[in-house]
Amino acid sequence: MIVARGDEAELRRVAVDLAETAAAHVRARRPEVFGQAGGPAEGAVQAKGHPTDPVTIVDTETEDLIRGLLAEQRPGDPILGEEGGGSLADSAADVVHWVVDPIDGTVNFLYGIPGYAVSVAALRGGRPVAGAVVDVARRATYSAGLGLGAIRVDAEGAVEHLRCTPVETVSMSLVATGFAYGKHRRARQAQLIAEVLPHVRDIRRFGAAALDLCHVAAGRVDAYFEHGLNAWDWGAGALIAAEAGARLTLPPATVPGEAGDLVVAAAPGIADELAMLLDRIGATEPIPDR
Repeated sequence: MIVARGDEAELRRVAVDLAETAAAHVRARRPEVFGQAGGPAEGAVQAKGHPTDPVTIVDTETEDLIRGLLAEQRPGDPILGEEGGGSLADSAADVVHWVVDPIDGTVNFLYGIPGYAVSVAALRGGRPVAGAVVDVARRATYSAGLGLGAIRVDAEGAVEHLRCTPVETVSMSLVATGFAYGKHRRARQAQLIAEVLPHVRDIRRFGAAALDLCHVAAGRVDAYFEHGLNAWDWGAGALIAAEAGARLTLPPATVPGEAGDLVVAAAPGIADELAMLLDRIGATEPIPDR
């Protein structure tokens, strides 16, 4: 159990500042890199672990920007980033680690679909204590601090205090999910969705885990589950969902996405029923990437 220590408000402020600055960079760079026709400049996109898993020059630029700003504002704090790596090995209770996803939803970014975000989280003892997720295209900032609640601030500055939906039955729930890039995991995920679908109102797949978790917090979906996320995918969004009342199932932050562990965020009224459904169909078992 992670206990609030009194600096969560400051860590939240830093997370918001970093994520909003980075989001402005992403927003400005997309038309420069992809041009009016939507095609990327030469060398702007490469593949990572799977041929269908892209990383763009804007991903790496943005993470470098965040790392530089953190070095100025929080010198000495360790950083784990999706593109630049790092480690959470030192999980001492007094060490603040920063976990960064410079563009969550890179495929959406690549295609110009307005569903990608910058995610920045501060972790202590392996659990998030502050975080921010910026929906880049919509210019909306989601943020939370441990024990401080969760909010959404829109482009005009209007503040929404986030709460999960009051849904009480899985049969009436709108559930978000996501799919991996590896063929084995993707095939198993498709099987699980086929088994979940008859028991819920409907399924949504938006393509950015951090935003999916924020949608649970904001009541735009009732639950979200996915296998194989890394800490940078869920670090900020999980805290935002939890502070909005969601019930969470998370792997240790040190467990890599390749292990295929399950992440779940659900409105409290359906959390137990959804957990039983996922257990019954075998969804609680990891799906390793191979």
